[in-house]
Amino acid sequence: MRAAAGLATAMMLAAGVAQAQEIPYQPQTLPAPGVTACPGGLCGVEGLAPLFEALKATETGARHAPVHIVQIGDSHTAGDRITGAVRAALQARFGHGGRGVLSAGVPHAGYAPYQVQVTAQDWSVSTAPLTPRGGFARADVGLAGIMPPAYGRAPGLTLTFEPGAEPTELHLCGRGGPQADGFQVAVGQRMLSLSLRAGQVGPLCRWLNLHQAAGVLELRAEGRGPLAYSLSVRRDGPGVMVSNLGVVGATLRDLAARDQAVVAAELADWRPSLIVLAFGTNEGFEDDLDPAAYEALLRDQIARLRRMSPVSGLLILGAPDALRTGAPNPCSADGRRAPPPSLAVVRDVQRRVAADTGVAYWDWQGRMGGDCASDRLATMAEPLMRGDRVHFTSAGADWIGGVLSADLMAAYDAWKGEER
Repeated sequence: MRAAAGLATAMMLAAGVAQAQEIPYQPQTLPAPGVTACPGGLCGVEGLAPLFEALKATETGARHAPVHIVQIGDSHTAGDRITGAVRAALQARFGHGGRGVLSAGVPHAGYAPYQVQVTAQDWSVSTAPLTPRGGFARADVGLAGIMPPAYGRAPGLTLTFEPGAEPTELHLCGRGGPQADGFQVAVGQRMLSLSLRAGQVGPLCRWLNLHQAAGVLELRAEGRGPLAYSLSVRRDGPGVMVSNLGVVGATLRDLAARDQAVVAAELADWRPSLIVLAFGTNEGFEDDLDPAAYEALLRDQIARLRRMSPVSGLLILGAPDALRTGAPNPCSADGRRAPPPSLAVVRDVQRRVAADTGVAYWDWQGRMGGDCASDRLATMAEPLMRGDRVHFTSAGADWIGGVLSADLMAAYDAWKGEER
């Protein structure tokens, strides 16, 4: 009995020592960016020259307006986590130019852009329906991809900014005309008027100088209900702003369907130094994808954007790795998942068209780690991809957004060295 009691006491003491010596939590080491055929992940870097020239002018003090990057895409863009990481990195280096473009309303549940909270009362918007295979144009839908707002009895939209992100300018693109109603904008105790009155009916963009950094903006719709396509908030002075215009489930067809006149007005107002096209995942899941038709559509949209925004560089983010249950030739650890066959076709078309048209191309799949990377990232102790092997976790989006921003800055620094 005495021996048993001694053994029990020894075990209790050992357990106490083990608890006292518990190993502290250490975050896992993030994977290194994968090696790709594109140097530093980027092919066709010359397509980024307009962005690089604007950034250099910012660093030298020759530019006093924000450098604007506009990314248009699918759910990877809509979430703002990847673009948020790029925005944070570039603003840390070049200065905070403002939050950029926002939907003129709350388009879906869970809408959570970084650096600003958007709340609506009696002000309802929704994302435009996805464009079918035949395609068609949607009147009064701009690059934010939202349908015209519907207003209740007391419509209002409130933008609340994080410290350091307060804008000094508000831009609004909407439908103007001789009888067009506008908006009242509350900035603290001041009330400013933003009119959409114009000689002809059609898209236009107007802006307000807020005369101070505004932590909260309240927009109130006037009259019978003005039509707003998008908002843009920026700061007076140099810096960078990164806009994310994504729609869940979107394909390149949805960009093609945006109202030509609205898109032209928006791009003329936003004046982006770089337009990023981040489509391809959803096309990759289409088993009957027509490669020739997809290539023709991509070439057409590149030409369209160049016509409407000739000052902009263009960058295609190659479709990232993604897996589907039941696809042939499984590569996942559970032996059940593989990339849908069309995904490699999309990536091949994107890379070839980019090279042929002088557009920059980022090898997203390669930087993730290559074939079946999404499974490896999803099965890490702290997953960087969700269980669907399509979407990134928050930590994963921060990681891949950091890889993209690092690749862009490495290419920029190399370009500056060549310029000397």
